Amino acid sequence: MTFGDLEIAYDERVLKPRPWTTMQAEWAAELLAGWPAGPALELGAGAGQIGLLALHRLGNPARRLVSVDDSVAACELARVNAEAAGLADRVDVRQADLAHAAGPDELFALIVADPPWVPTGRTQHHPEDPQRAIDGGRDGLAAPLAFARTAARHLLPGGAVLLQLGAPEQAYALAHELRTLTLAEIRFGAGGIVALLRPTER
Repeated sequence: MTFGDLEIAYDERVLKPRPWTTMQAEWAAELLAGWPAGPALELGAGAGQIGLLALHRLGNPARRLVSVDDSVAACELARVNAEAAGLADRVDVRQADLAHAAGPDELFALIVADPPWVPTGRTQHHPEDPQRAIDGGRDGLAAPLAFARTAARHLLPGGAVLLQLGAPEQAYALAHELRTLTLAEIRFGAGGIVALLRPTER
C-alpha cells in the first residue's frame, strides 16, 4: 500500500499502516532536521513505515534509524520495506523486546513509537487488527507507559519522544505518571494523536 510516498508491504501478522500516521513520520522528519546528531529509534515498528517515511522525508544521508519490534514477522517486513525504499544501508532492524531494544549505553536523538493504546475492553471493536498490536491494557496506558519509560533511558541531550496515542486524555494521564518525561505538544490526526515528550528539567 502507499504510505506517504513510499510503497509499504504488510500482511495480517502486523497492524495495517494507517494513512493518518504519516503525520507522525512528517513531524519526526521536521524535528530531526534541526536536532542533535545521532540515530533515530522506532519502537514497536511493525512493518517499519513510520520510521522509514521519516528517514525518507528527512533526506539526510548521515541520519540512521534503528527499527525494533518483538515480532519476527514484523522485522521481516520492515527489512523488505527498508530495501524497497532504498534505505537498507541506513536502517538497523532488530527483533527484540522492549528490555533489549537498545544497548545500555545506546542513545538516540529522537525516539518514535506507536505502542498498543486501545483499552483491552475495546479491542473487540477492531477485529481486523492483531490483538497484540493494539491491546494497551485495562486503560490503554500500560503499553504506552512501558514504551515511554524505555525511551526516556535512551535519549541524547536535546532529544525527545514522539508517541502515538488514542486521545489527549491518555497523553495527560501518561504525563502525570511519568517522572522523566514532560508533555510538550500534542498534534491531532484522523485516528488518534501524537504526543511530543521531552526530558523533564531538573
